[in-house]
Amino acid sequence: MNWDYVVVGVVSLLALAMHVVLFVLVRRWMDRDLALSMAGDDPARRAWMLEKLAQAKREGVRRRDLQAWLERAASEAPGGRG
Repeated sequence: MNWDYVVVGVVSLLALAMHVVLFVLVRRWMDRDLALSMAGDDPARRAWMLEKLAQAKREGVRRRDLQAWLERAASEAPGGRG
């Protein structure tokens, strides 16, 4: 058995797994930033929008529909602005 191929295979799989994890984390951060950008600086609105983001995830809102969904939620947020 040639260990060079095994090493290359293992390292390639680990690199691929790392990229997948980073991709998922960046998408989560982007979704969170989107929700928080609609909330402004008000801590109550920020908490509201983060809860609405969690609700959207539970309801299975598609990523391409998430911005519109969050905009509707922001318009219903306590404290106005929407």
